[in-house]
Amino acid sequence: MERSALEQLSKTDLISIIVNLQERLPALERRNAALERRNVELQRRNASLEARCAKLEGELAKARKDSSNSSKPPSSDIVKPPKPSGTSTNGKIGGQPGHERRLRSPFTPEQVDRVIEHRLKRCPDCGGPLRPAKRPARVVQQAELVERPVVVTEHRLLACECRRCGKVYYPARPPMARGGLMGPRLTATAAFLKGVCHTSYSALQTFLGSVLGIAVSRGYLVKQLGKVTRALDAPYTELTAQVRREPALNVDETGHKDKGRSFWTWCFRCRRFALFWIDRSRGSEVLDEVLTREFRGLLGCDYFSAYRKYMANANVLVQFCLAHLIRDVKFLLSFSDRPTRTYAEKILGGLRRLFRLIHRRERMSQEKFRAALERERRDLVRSAKRAPMRVEAQNIADRFRRHGDAYFRFITTPGIEPTNNLAEQALRFVVIDRRITQGTRGAAGRRWCERIWTAHATCAIQRRSSFEYLYQAIRSLFHGQLAPSLLSTLS
Repeated sequence: MERSALEQLSKTDLISIIVNLQERLPALERRNAALERRNVELQRRNASLEARCAKLEGELAKARKDSSNSSKPPSSDIVKPPKPSGTSTNGKIGGQPGHERRLRSPFTPEQVDRVIEHRLKRCPDCGGPLRPAKRPARVVQQAELVERPVVVTEHRLLACECRRCGKVYYPARPPMARGGLMGPRLTATAAFLKGVCHTSYSALQTFLGSVLGIAVSRGYLVKQLGKVTRALDAPYTELTAQVRREPALNVDETGHKDKGRSFWTWCFRCRRFALFWIDRSRGSEVLDEVLTREFRGLLGCDYFSAYRKYMANANVLVQFCLAHLIRDVKFLLSFSDRPTRTYAEKILGGLRRLFRLIHRRERMSQEKFRAALERERRDLVRSAKRAPMRVEAQNIADRFRRHGDAYFRFITTPGIEPTNNLAEQALRFVVIDRRITQGTRGAAGRRWCERIWTAHATCAIQRRSSFEYLYQAIRSLFHGQLAPSLLSTLS
């Protein structure tokens, strides 16, 4: 109401207006209180919905994890939807342009058992007589199984009677006959097919019967492979003792099934050998048992809690895997909020610069390379510690606050890799075996797997023939001797 209008009102009119306002005031106050309560309720509901949205967003991001942003195996990516049409790379399978051609090395003259010379009798064109040409022959080398690839030897233990007391005696089995039906090379073949080629007992039984003409039962095969386990006991024990003295060691673990029960296959991989250990536990007590608290080497591993607990209890130096860190940081990119994505992009940028620097190490002096690494490390740790409020980002920042130095031991320790790829590569063979064989069925099977996997992986690392090693180990067992060492003689 304007000032001039108020001046024209009488005192009675003003009193009437004031009374009217006073009568309406309680209703207005009640309405204001209701609106305030409604506002508080909406704020509470909005906070609840924001929390629920963040939770659902986190669950959706976890459901979309694949091998690029987590530790899931690449085989799990097959559930991803197919790529849209028109995104083909137009690539062809097989050797690519510029790829160096690789041919099999021919058999040496010592390896050739028979030579057959083929000559033409007349000229294929005019039918004229032929004479030898001063050109090298065209050679085709062919390997073939003989009709009976197995030599059956019958050892006859002749009875002898004592002329004085009349007792009858038989001579002891010769060493080569102590294996029973299967000799050392045939036993090594069965062990190689079962442990290295992932052959089932049924398929092995069929192969021996159909190809080699040797009918055996599954029970006999189990007993024969048990002899192989015993042959590998001493080399396996030697590696178990040696692994505790190694200056650098990579460790990883994967699941193992035994009669439907969950076990874990641990892989201890160093420069000269790989050791496999199957245990019911995935905890730090396995590290306490295998490595003991006296281990003083540097441990390369992922950020799993068992390694962090062992790191604290045994006071060992650890190199946490940067490849795992990259996948965990990439996971933050799946969230929609901008601060989290910016934080992840900043860390990934620092890690890319770090790896680009590592790939250029050959073009830099040692001092310049170390200084550049240290500079990139400081920048990366500084940016990683400043994280947004999302809990997944805070977890990454907490890693750098607690164990930032453990991600960069490779900078100050020559010969240490920034990733845990060595152990992961050794475990691929075990994962393939698990998918094909479906695990083991008891302690004897677990013991067999530990030893055959260890022998095969170690021979591959040392570029030795695992079949030849198995043969020598079994032959030594039949002669009552210890198997050859699995430790490489190379320095």
